[in-house]
Amino acid sequence: MNGAQKAIIPGIILSCLLLLSLNRLVNPPGAASAATEAPATEINEEPDEPLEVTESNCRVPDQYPPGITEWCGIIEENAQHYGIDPLLVAAVMKVESGGQPEVISSSGAVGLMQVMPRDGIAAGFQCINGPCFAGRPTITELKDPVFNIMYGTRMLAGLIERHGSIREALKSYGPYDVDYWYADLVLELFESLKE
Repeated sequence: MNGAQKAIIPGIILSCLLLLSLNRLVNPPGAASAATEAPATEINEEPDEPLEVTESNCRVPDQYPPGITEWCGIIEENAQHYGIDPLLVAAVMKVESGGQPEVISSSGAVGLMQVMPRDGIAAGFQCINGPCFAGRPTITELKDPVFNIMYGTRMLAGLIERHGSIREALKSYGPYDVDYWYADLVLELFESLKE
């Protein structure tokens, strides 16, 4: 190896380090954690049509926490459709929104199950391949309780299938920067609802 070739190797290494540093500036580690999780949690098919639900479909309304009871028929229909426990969906809703369908979090999550939309604040979250939540519904769609419960339940069921564990799925569903705190909070409520 001659002198010119030896000088090129450190230049290549320096260039790689510079690119990595620039990538961290453009995609900060905190945003990258939330951003990289989002596409993996998406289900790449079009959302199902919301199920036709009536309150009479609710099996055990007294098991549901206050603020969630009015959504119990919709929860049960969607939970059955996606193969998960309706009380788990109710626990997620209680922790996420307390049963308020119009609520929007400071991070931009919308509705009963606090789903990140493709627009609003969430449109600013960037992943490696572009906007993190580009495939998600709009804020307007997610403010519809029937649609929000359907979409959130479907997303939760997909995460359970992907992770093979409810706790891991809830960790992925909830805020990215709280480790298992959110998952354990939802699981504690879920267990109390089953009693």
